[in-house]
Amino acid sequence: MKRHGRALLGLLWLQVCLVRGITVEQSPSALSLQEGASSTLKCNFSQTANNVQWFRQHPGGSGLTRLFYIASGMKQSGRLNCTVNIKERSSTLHIMASR
Repeated sequence: MKRHGRALLGLLWLQVCLVRGITVEQSPSALSLQEGASSTLKCNFSQTANNVQWFRQHPGGSGLTRLFYIASGMKQSGRLNCTVNIKERSSTLHIMASR
């Protein structure tokens, strides 16, 4: 992937969780990667959540692709690795470098 648009856990989760009063902080809030680079996005939640969804926003905001739907533990898909720690109220998305 040459560019990763904003990983919208922060925006999408915030939108869904306002009803429940959950605040989500994503760091960094947006990410743009050069080919061959790795990076990590991390989200912290103000309360325990039942599940986490990570999304990729397409360039220009033209749509979303769900990358992961996960309740706890770890999932991997290609160069993406997602972990969720319910007790620590956090989730991490690691993007591994392309070869």
